[in-house]
Amino acid sequence: MKTTLEIDEGVMRQLKERAAHEGRTMSELVETALRALLAKEEQKAKELPPLPVWDGGGWVVDAGDRKTMYELFEAEDPLIQEMKSWSKDGRDDSPGRD
Repeated sequence: MKTTLEIDEGVMRQLKERAAHEGRTMSELVETALRALLAKEEQKAKELPPLPVWDGGGWVVDAGDRKTMYELFEAEDPLIQEMKSWSKDGRDDSPGRD
């Protein structure tokens, strides 16, 4: 399809140089550029899917209840025991311990 467009002289000069450099016609370059622009706009227009939502079940322990927190930390959980072994002598010297 043929059409008439008004194009800035500087842009037209760059188009001619690029077409000559790439061995393509100016029409091919313009069509390629327009297709890329339109495809990019189509991608922007797509709506993102909603983020997943789930119920985390609420708090299992009141983080303000220090006694319960310490009891949990003292539990025979393998991960807790491994973390304790990382300290030099295995003692809990954390500040503020009752």
